[in-house]
Amino acid sequence: METSNRYLPLLGRVLIGAPFILSGLSKLAAHDTTVAYISSVGLPLAQLAWLIAIVVEFGGGALLVLGYRTRLVASVLALFALATAISFHRNFADQNQMIHFLKNIMLTGGLLQIVYFGAGPISIDASRRDPRLAIGAHPAGEPT
Repeated sequence: METSNRYLPLLGRVLIGAPFILSGLSKLAAHDTTVAYISSVGLPLAQLAWLIAIVVEFGGGALLVLGYRTRLVASVLALFALATAISFHRNFADQNQMIHFLKNIMLTGGLLQIVYFGAGPISIDASRRDPRLAIGAHPAGEPT
């Protein structure tokens, strides 16, 4: 991979993972409001759904950024984003909900790209396969 391009998968993972992390933290900080919203759309076990959302968003976002078990994590996040779009953003008469629906569909598409292509060279996954690719290691021929 061209040296200048080796950072692009990391940048992509950060740009997709960071909003998940922030969303998980915001749900943690707004327990009652989030549980009430989950209940308002008719989902059962709102408390459990709140907990699952925090684990998936915060945990999955962090693992995605780090590039650990990236394909599995991206698959889980893609399913979560799609389920969220269908469950929470299906009122297309409300333009804001339509925008959120489309955002989640786009996120799902980006995550499926990660599922297919993997984490890239700057990731825990890459360093587990080849220690020479460990985070902070220099590519062959690049001065240390």
